[in-house]
Amino acid sequence: MTEIDEKDRLLLAALRQDSRQSLVALARHSGLSRSAAHDRLRRLESKGVIAGYTIRLGIEDQSPTVKSLIAITFQPGKNCDHIVPHLSAMPPIVTCWSLAGATDLMVLVECASNGDLDTIRRQISIIPGVATVQTHVALRTHFNRRD
Repeated sequence: MTEIDEKDRLLLAALRQDSRQSLVALARHSGLSRSAAHDRLRRLESKGVIAGYTIRLGIEDQSPTVKSLIAITFQPGKNCDHIVPHLSAMPPIVTCWSLAGATDLMVLVECASNGDLDTIRRQISIIPGVATVQTHVALRTHFNRRD
């Protein structure tokens, strides 16, 4: 496990606010020299703490997306090794989580329409080893701490 100290946390917090900040601004925010901030960022990247830099598009209304969570349970004797390869081949499934409890997997699906969501839902339901599929459509995002 990678040790993250207070200076690392300050750098990460600054990047969460604006990942396009200059190295000088990041160094200033964290109380480090430019070279020390650069070294820490490279270390955090190499250890996988920083997995990448991205942008958020502010045009959500111009490209409507139906987002949903789909809960999947397995048939007896089946596990992730049987199901996940099928799911990973479906581009509208953007994230897949294993869960503890009654639900075995939860997937985040982003489609252009309800019809596309129905198609993905049907494709999931016919994967060998899938017992149940329960779909929860997201109506609105109230906040997202990851953005």
